[in-house]
Amino acid sequence: QVQLVESGGGLVQAGGSLRLSCAASGRAYRSYRMGWFRTAPGKEREFVAAINWSGGSTDYAHSVKGRFTISRDNAKNTVYLQMNSLKSEDTAVYYCAADGRYNYRDYPTSLMDEYDYWGQGTQVTVSA
Repeated sequence: QVQLVESGGGLVQAGGSLRLSCAASGRAYRSYRMGWFRTAPGKEREFVAAINWSGGSTDYAHSVKGRFTISRDNAKNTVYLQMNSLKSEDTAVYYCAADGRYNYRDYPTSLMDEYDYWGQGTQVTVSA
């Protein structure tokens, strides 16, 4: 079992930055690939960014590429999402997820169905 707790959300002006953190319990986390997803008001949950178990391979949604950076510190059991140049359309609840089905996958995944552990979410609001 892995428990995920997100933090770092808040209210920021357009053009600003935020860094989200996702703290994971359990040593098994270190072998899991991780992802960030978001749910905007009135929309379905969508992929944002993903990272493989070691942190050496990442993937991003087109809408955030070049502005967001996903990283992980396995010694601290934490995954981060650095969000720069925020836009009003980035307003959403952001969720951290872990793929606990396989260990040491070398490539990240953007497919929501491949994640079986989810955090409770953290709200990010970007004002115009």
